[in-house]
Amino acid sequence: MSLYTNYLDEIEARKAQGLHPKPIDDGALVKELVRQIKDVDHAHRADSLNYFIYNTLPGTTSAAGEKARFLKEIIQGEALVDEISVPFAFELLSHMKGGPSVEVLLDLALGGEPEIAGQAAEVLKTQVFLYEADTDRLKEAFSAGNPVARDILESYARAEFFTKLPDIEEEIKVVTYIAAEGDISTDLLSPGNQAHSRSDRELHGKCLISQQAQDEIQELQRQHPDKRVMLIAEKGTMGVGSSRMSGVNNVALWTGKQASPYVPFVNIAPIVAGTNGISPIFLTTVGVTGGIGIDLKNWVKKVDSEGNPILNNDDSPILEQKYSVETGTVLTINTKDKKLYDADGAKELVDIASSFTPQKQEFMKAGGSYAIVFGKKLQTFAAQTLGVELKSAFAPSKEISRDGQGLTAVEKIFNRNALGVAEGTVLHAGSDVRVKVNIVGSQDTTGLMTSQELEAMAATVISPTVDGAYQSGCHTASVWDKKAQANIPKLMAFMNNFGLITGRDPKGEYHSMTDVIHKVLNDITVDDRAIIIGGDSHTRMSKGVAFGADSGTVALALATGEATMPIPESVKVTFKGKMADHMDFRDVVHATQAQMLKAFGDNVFQGRIIEVHIGTLLADQAFTFTDWTAEMKAKASICISEDETLIESLEIAKGRIQIMIDKGMENEARTLQGLIDKADARIAEIRSGAVPALRPDENAEYFAELVVDLDEINEPMIADPDVNNADVSKRYTHDTIRPVSYYKGEKKVDLGFVGSCMVHKGDLIIVSQMLKNLEKKEGKIEFKAPLVVAAPTYNIVDELKEEGEWSILQEYSGFEFDDLFPKTSARTEYENTLYLERPGCNLCMGNQEKAEKGDTVLATSTRLFQGRVVEDSEDKKGESLLASTPVVVLSAILGRTPKIEEYKAAVEGIDLTRFAPPVAKPANSNSAHF
Repeated sequence: MSLYTNYLDEIEARKAQGLHPKPIDDGALVKELVRQIKDVDHAHRADSLNYFIYNTLPGTTSAAGEKARFLKEIIQGEALVDEISVPFAFELLSHMKGGPSVEVLLDLALGGEPEIAGQAAEVLKTQVFLYEADTDRLKEAFSAGNPVARDILESYARAEFFTKLPDIEEEIKVVTYIAAEGDISTDLLSPGNQAHSRSDRELHGKCLISQQAQDEIQELQRQHPDKRVMLIAEKGTMGVGSSRMSGVNNVALWTGKQASPYVPFVNIAPIVAGTNGISPIFLTTVGVTGGIGIDLKNWVKKVDSEGNPILNNDDSPILEQKYSVETGTVLTINTKDKKLYDADGAKELVDIASSFTPQKQEFMKAGGSYAIVFGKKLQTFAAQTLGVELKSAFAPSKEISRDGQGLTAVEKIFNRNALGVAEGTVLHAGSDVRVKVNIVGSQDTTGLMTSQELEAMAATVISPTVDGAYQSGCHTASVWDKKAQANIPKLMAFMNNFGLITGRDPKGEYHSMTDVIHKVLNDITVDDRAIIIGGDSHTRMSKGVAFGADSGTVALALATGEATMPIPESVKVTFKGKMADHMDFRDVVHATQAQMLKAFGDNVFQGRIIEVHIGTLLADQAFTFTDWTAEMKAKASICISEDETLIESLEIAKGRIQIMIDKGMENEARTLQGLIDKADARIAEIRSGAVPALRPDENAEYFAELVVDLDEINEPMIADPDVNNADVSKRYTHDTIRPVSYYKGEKKVDLGFVGSCMVHKGDLIIVSQMLKNLEKKEGKIEFKAPLVVAAPTYNIVDELKEEGEWSILQEYSGFEFDDLFPKTSARTEYENTLYLERPGCNLCMGNQEKAEKGDTVLATSTRLFQGRVVEDSEDKKGESLLASTPVVVLSAILGRTPKIEEYKAAVEGIDLTRFAPPVAKPANSNSAHF
């Protein structure tokens, strides 16, 4: 059997699923296609030609290499194919986005055939994905006096690859489609349980919303062939929860434009909107594809005669509709006026200037942000090589500097890492600049897409300016099924070869780690002034400032070591009062959100940096707060730490990095040792007083300031999805925070989950302490509901084993993970016992295992979106409530939420996670867990 006949078999199998032939990335298969194309009498020649032209993936795939080589043969006259003329061969090369295609174009442009060289040069002038090996060749040829090289460089110096592109349309007619009411999680656009198919874009596209929604979108397109479909979150925010490049890809597949006629299922430029705009991390992803994200503001608060909001029975503002966007409504986007109009373009509905900043318009014109990032570098290189003044063709970095105004923490970090900014320039919020990225993280359910993006942009090795990067295996840790077995080793091999530290060793020389990515990134971040980019919305560190990002932005950070983004405004959060002994720090986190909403009415955290002054907690414990800020819809968060606390956190991080080295995870570049060295240098700076722990200036300015009153927090807090709220827009948000007494000890709990990135070692100790405590007080413990426990990292499990706590958990467990014999299928039913699951995301991710349909789950995790942790049954909505570890443990034992008296008795004498404001730091504020 040949590769081609195997491919035909795969095509037939896909037909049964209603799918087209899968795009080809295998160079060996393309070699067979080429042989069959050259044989004019071959029975499969026509199909082979079609697959070669229209179905071969570009970039640095082995398939692209074979395609580029054959096109070179055609151009040089070494092969004759009637269907592929020389001009057409050049056109095909122009759509291959770098790597082998640029290498071929340079061979031809710098070769000895003047006519061919001229044609190759014209194509090269349109290309932007050039790397050092490519630019070195141009520079060398220019230095040797090659006129073609000079011509190309002069074109690059003028940025003609950008300036000659058509401008964006002045007027875009759209027809609306309401995807849902309320906040729309990216799980609706790309469900987590379909993560395995994300790299197969056509197959994954079938999971967008629902079959009914897909049919309705297609019907709108038939009715309005001259308009584009705009996907809307009515009365909510579009794209909450995660960046989810696959979600944007899916929306673009159904509503966007094809990027290239020669690359199947890669669409760009979707248009999405929300009553309350677009989630910040999702908006970044939209920009990657040159799409448009719009804040509709079509529902506004109803006010009385004095301008005060009118409240309903639950003290929420009543909304009234400013204008309708019901499905099928035709609207007009005017990109020049930057306004949204009615169908005729006569009546202004809302100002959308924020959707069309100069930078965003560049992304739209270029077909995405990648081309702009690479284009800027290419123009700079050309000007420097020619020795001419750089006259940038791009919108200048937006530099906002306010005399006499101090800097917030995020402003300090951006000023330290800014690129291309004149020395001495001070940047404040609102500036939009290039910055160095210090740490990058890729996770396993988006990693395959990241590797595809790296191939597409022709990147082959990690940027040397990145301090450290990690590829995790945490999102697929629960079940080692056939999908994981097929995808994960391939991903790990690619990323390991690219230069990342990987959770799984492609050679099998060290134990496979499934540690939660955010926890690893929190450990390998060894500078409180670092910028971190990670392929998950919960990339929120307690050191430095971290941004959750889509798979493409992660790829760009890995390839270039930089990112371009605005400096967000900040909200300062401080604390007063005393934390009650029976409270856990997770309750402080929930109370922060509740007190913020009570104080301001609106969510002032959304799209901004939360600068939290929580410096008496070690990095692991402070991470509980910074991690939750993703659910507060913040852009990111920064933990302001005390000097000694930061030093202790860095020492812990050093120890964990050393464990990674001891396990054999170090690479040839000695990345991990380099991080330890950087940690030592940072500790020395702090101890000497030369560079203390990051702090804002006294005269820094904030969008808002919140003081959280610890005295008001006197009972455990629960984030409730409020699944039966009459107002659909208020379901499945993280804004309904209730005290445990609200439930009167009567709410049935079907399953408890202690795990995810929100827990630390201390939480697992709390589990064991509570079990011992309750057994001592009540006798033998019997679980009335299952309790699933998943440590976030193997380090925690190892330390608990050494300290004897793990053996206590084992005494009560009915299941314990075994890495020698990992589960090969997802659990669908649970018994009333304790499950000790493999380190990783587990139920929080919901892509492999879930609770039973219709369950009420009480969890320490972060996700309460519909269908994420638990799906609905036919007769009951599944709901995932979020609480502290002690509340979850007690609820699983009772089979219901506890009464406050029961809770206090259960935690008596237990060392919970303590916190006190820095001005009143108690001796045990760091907790005994470390």
